[in-house]
Amino acid sequence: MQWVNHFWNQLEEKLRVTSEEIGAGFPYTTKNGKYNTEFANREGITWWTNGFWGGMMWLLYTETKDERYMQIARACEERLDKALDSFNGLNHDMGFMWLPTAVADYKLTRNPRARERGMHAATILAGRFNPAGRYINAWNGPSMVGWAIIDCMMNLPLLYWASEESGDPRYANIAKIHADMVQNIFIRSDGSSEHIVILDPMTGTIKQKLRGQGYAEGSSWSRGQAWALYGFTASYIHTGDERYLITAKKCADYFISQLDETGVPDIDFCAPKTPMLKDASAGAIAASGLVQLMDYVKPDEVKHYETVIEKMLRGLEKNCDFTCAEQSILQNCSESYHKEAGHHIPIIYGDYYLMEALLRMRNKNVLRIF
Repeated sequence: MQWVNHFWNQLEEKLRVTSEEIGAGFPYTTKNGKYNTEFANREGITWWTNGFWGGMMWLLYTETKDERYMQIARACEERLDKALDSFNGLNHDMGFMWLPTAVADYKLTRNPRARERGMHAATILAGRFNPAGRYINAWNGPSMVGWAIIDCMMNLPLLYWASEESGDPRYANIAKIHADMVQNIFIRSDGSSEHIVILDPMTGTIKQKLRGQGYAEGSSWSRGQAWALYGFTASYIHTGDERYLITAKKCADYFISQLDETGVPDIDFCAPKTPMLKDASAGAIAASGLVQLMDYVKPDEVKHYETVIEKMLRGLEKNCDFTCAEQSILQNCSESYHKEAGHHIPIIYGDYYLMEALLRMRNKNVLRIF
């Protein structure tokens, strides 16, 4: 545990400085060491990663109780009101945006305005559910009707929370129906996952499978694998449904089996090994999911998970920049296999899930907050 504390302390020391520099911003990646605001401005207030910096501030607040972090997190949360008000551009990524911001705020402080924001976001997400097709539609526009993606597993906890908070089972029912669809259609027998499946919106039958951000159709995009591992673990924690635990372990076992000696996953586990392309963000997401999953596996499996998590986190530590010359922390993240400009760059969600994994290693009590 000493190495985990040292790792966390390095992050906390750096973020004490960069939080003052960035304030209530929406960082994504850096340019010449500084977070590039051009990207956030181009993509707009509804861009799916806009909740992560505020979430990082809440993670810091849980450990330090320093109100400066709360103030930044709240300011980010308030900026996101424009996204709720405009509605256009919002899609299935409501959980990524409002779970680490408004819902975390409400769980930590009981802020009634944060609860309203979380319920508003959950209701918009629930409105994307297609009862005939039995799925949550991923993106907007006539050409994307019927599109479902593995990433949406990470947004389901927003619906589970909304049911728990309101006492209305509709939100959780939608989440479970979507999770069941993913379990049946996305997850392969070896525990690997599809990224995108296009469904018939009237029947839910499969029309087409797409490679998405992976190497090829039928391959295994590592960040998608991490979403599946983490997402089914979260669905089990919220529902107690053993089927989700079995699926989470299946996805975890596959992910672990594909790691090399570095502990940092390739962008796609089925891609050629030359050139060697890594995605540290997938490792951070998977590590945070595994820390949670470890609490629900059999006693004789715990040591195996502990060993793998340490290997992954130590590998990620080697990919971190702890200097203040570079505002981001985790380096060598990758957006997708076929987007060369997005290879081996810092991306804000890599930092967020790395912090989440370390914090969960230090303090199991944060499990029901983030």
